[in-house]
Amino acid sequence: MAPSWRLGACCMLVALGLLHCCGRGWSETTRTSGIAMGGTKEQELLSHDRVKRGWVWNQFFVVEEYTGTEPLYVGKIHTDSDEGEGNIKYTISGQGAGTIFIIDELTGDIHATERLDREEQSFYTLKAQARDRLTNELLESESEFVIKVQDINDSEPKFLEGPYIGSVAELSQIGTSVMKVTASDADDPTYGSSARVVYSVLDGEKFFTVDRQTGLIRTAVADLDRETQDRYELVVKATDMAGQMGGLSGSTTVTIVITDVNDNPPRFPQKMYQFSVSEGAAVGTPVGRVIATDADMGENTDMSYLIKDEEGGELFKVTTDGNTQEAVIAIKKPLDFESKRTHNVVVEAVNKHVDPRFLELGSFRDQTIVRVSVTDTDEPPVFHPADGATMEVQEDARLGALVGTVTAKDPDMENAPVRFSIDPNTDQEQIFHIDPVSGAITLGKVLDRETAGWHNITVTAVESDNISQISHSSVSVRILDVNDNPPELATPYEASICEDAKPGQLIHTISVVDRDEPQSGHHFYFTLAPEATNNRHFTLWDVKDVYLSECDLWLNQD
Repeated sequence: MAPSWRLGACCMLVALGLLHCCGRGWSETTRTSGIAMGGTKEQELLSHDRVKRGWVWNQFFVVEEYTGTEPLYVGKIHTDSDEGEGNIKYTISGQGAGTIFIIDELTGDIHATERLDREEQSFYTLKAQARDRLTNELLESESEFVIKVQDINDSEPKFLEGPYIGSVAELSQIGTSVMKVTASDADDPTYGSSARVVYSVLDGEKFFTVDRQTGLIRTAVADLDRETQDRYELVVKATDMAGQMGGLSGSTTVTIVITDVNDNPPRFPQKMYQFSVSEGAAVGTPVGRVIATDADMGENTDMSYLIKDEEGGELFKVTTDGNTQEAVIAIKKPLDFESKRTHNVVVEAVNKHVDPRFLELGSFRDQTIVRVSVTDTDEPPVFHPADGATMEVQEDARLGALVGTVTAKDPDMENAPVRFSIDPNTDQEQIFHIDPVSGAITLGKVLDRETAGWHNITVTAVESDNISQISHSSVSVRILDVNDNPPELATPYEASICEDAKPGQLIHTISVVDRDEPQSGHHFYFTLAPEATNNRHFTLWDVKDVYLSECDLWLNQD
């Protein structure tokens, strides 16, 4: 027959649980379907009488990070059928049974043999058994219970998303949001304040603040200047226990980069620049480069250049080198050393991207003077007039007669002597001579206007000390006519008339030519030759006071 302690439908296991809270141990008991989990042995007798408020069914609580030398008492399992005779054996199975947790088979006391860490595992699920010590048979159904690891504040807040790098524009208003930092605490957020984190600034609080609750970093001043300091290292601390004394803390470094705004105008390092260029330089030749600096960065340094003075704008042009942001001053019109040796050009630099918010800081432009010195070059002689000369001479002029004088001079400062000559290809017959020093052109051969009324020659002028400096000018010589040729019949004439022609009949019209070309035109007078004056049958009619090259021959009336 089975022992009496095994009989009865009302046999139940009772477990007593022990709850440790905030360093103060206390216990409560509660009844389950068969096994009661409870606290100290002295309180087991209370388990049948009352259930205290706040007890969690089927649970043990054990504090983490226990550092004692003896195993930590967790709680007790007990069955109502245990009359203290030692006939019942208590066992457990499940997570950590036999390793982390051990049980006294006789008393049902459970102890933890290892140091527990709630952050690694917050609870363990086990099963309790009450067995007959002799037969090892279960006296009741297994009862599942949980051992929860009670948190203590053993984990400091940690910033897991670092390193933190944020940015904010310079000159931002006070309170401008920069970035948010977040610290995590591995402690139990549902238990006490162990995981309740607050933030503060350890280093850098002069320039930035951090929201105590949210970790949002904001500017604390309005005069952050990137050109003075372009980054700040901010140390932010996170403290648990809501910042109370004894709370654990962790810190992180936050790098805040100050971004640029266009708050600086361009500035020329010098108020005057000097360059020189040869007067013979071609249009478009660069004279020099200047650059205005801008303390800003990126597109805020983009600038354009222009010439402000009228004279400089006529002779020079300025462009912007897109790669270097330099102003390139180049020649716009030919320069002349003899006309003006120095030009003062006013160059202005202007920001392309002006921020209206900062116009009150001043004008975003600057000026400088570019002084361009024109250097002299050895230029060829210059004829006056430059487009050539026209001269006149009578065709009956004697040899050596002066036709005209050409003038040319060296435009350079040295004003070197000039020597003249006639291009032989333009006067192969050497009709004209020229004085190499004075430029006087004289007659070298007899002229005949009727042969050539115009002569076109080319006069060459060279510097006496530099024959490579040479220039040319065309001279047109007009031969003026003199009356040195008699009139001639335009063609031989032979006239005929019928013998019965009536008196007064026109027999022939006679034309004459004259190779001369008087300025007032030709005026011919016609008469019959002396040998024909006694011939009474014909009459030659000449109309006086009229410039004619023809006359009519008539048959007289008899």
